Amino acid sequence: MENNQKIIVGLDIGTTKVCAIVGTKNENGKVEILGMGKAESLGVIRGEVRNIDKTVKAIREAIENAKKSMESGKVRIEIHSVHVGIAGQHIKSIQHRNSISRINTEDEITQADVDKLINDTYKLALPAGDEIIHVLPQEYSVDDFTDVTDPIGIAGVRLSGNFHIITGHVDAIKNILKSVNRAGLDVAGLILEPLSSSDAVLTQEELEAGVCLVDIGGGTSDVAIFKNGIIRHTAVIPFGGNIITEDIVEGCSVLKNQAELLKVKFGSALADENKENEIVCIPGFHGRPPKEVSVKNLAMVIQARVEEIFESVLYEIKSSGLEKKLNAGIVITGGGAQLKHLDKLVEFVTGFDTRIGYPNEHISKSIVEEIKSPMYATGVGLVIKGLLSGVEEPIIEPTVDEKKVKDVKSKGFFSKILEKGKIWLDDDNDMKDF
Repeated sequence: MENNQKIIVGLDIGTTKVCAIVGTKNENGKVEILGMGKAESLGVIRGEVRNIDKTVKAIREAIENAKKSMESGKVRIEIHSVHVGIAGQHIKSIQHRNSISRINTEDEITQADVDKLINDTYKLALPAGDEIIHVLPQEYSVDDFTDVTDPIGIAGVRLSGNFHIITGHVDAIKNILKSVNRAGLDVAGLILEPLSSSDAVLTQEELEAGVCLVDIGGGTSDVAIFKNGIIRHTAVIPFGGNIITEDIVEGCSVLKNQAELLKVKFGSALADENKENEIVCIPGFHGRPPKEVSVKNLAMVIQARVEEIFESVLYEIKSSGLEKKLNAGIVITGGGAQLKHLDKLVEFVTGFDTRIGYPNEHISKSIVEEIKSPMYATGVGLVIKGLLSGVEEPIIEPTVDEKKVKDVKSKGFFSKILEKGKIWLDDDNDMKDF
């Protein structure tokens, strides 16, 4: 690896985890992931930082773990700045049209004219407490010429543009910035998480044809709709993977940690895909007999909530006015996308072709095999956005021998697949045949 090679760090501050991903571009133009570190997120609720101290601790732990993973691969860097994702219920989007009159009308429109129009749009008056995060151009018009994708080089006096504006609450934005700064890092960029995820999991063909991306996180589900390569609609649904876990706690009368493990290893979004005789045994409370949970009943609890989430997604699709124009259907990513049979249920609820989005569209073979999970789509996307932005992290201690780290596949206590009959979970969370 060359000393001047551009290296980017993406920081995903989520409801369930804080994840730092370090990446660069290889000689083939693909994104190469150099390292990844994560930590449990205890200070974030529904995508918003509520406890800054706990979030700072998680950020530091994730960064240190990312450094350790790179050192295992014989790459050492000092991390000073990160590209951070932002999400949460405070995120809003509005459509706005803005215009400028050009002083120098003899020359064609330049990039400076376009930049002035966009910068003027950032001055839009907003409700108290809101702040603009992104101004995303839709189409331009020059005098009487409309639906212009790229106005540079066109002669005209009046330049106008339709913009999709993403806003967030000032306090929520400040809490993210404070957390990152107190962890000893600078924020190189603040990026809407579904925009980052789209870079990681969507193809250019899908963006052109029309596609709805649904990123199911722990606290919220983010929706982003694209058509003709341009983002057209964004929304935040206040339900994610955590609410499904809470439903399992109530519906199956188990502890929260047991509910999460049941969801991850035995959960299904389609009850009909499970057999009546599939049973999981959960240790009872102190001195009480074990509890039996039907895998089919578990799926019924999950299915009810997932249907609710995607009915809200369908509402957002209809609100966008693009219901008949999403030729590429729906792509689901995020940690919640790992539910079995999810794509089948979504197709049934929405009527759209559906696939699960994995963050391997634009990355080369990674030394971190785990990175290919949908739960890391946002982090990988932040690295991709950072590589496009030009901000970098320098390598300060490259070693001569840069061996690849062997793939490490982690094993959870639910690593055995349930085929039939019962599975026993003992008090140490070990699994035995019943």
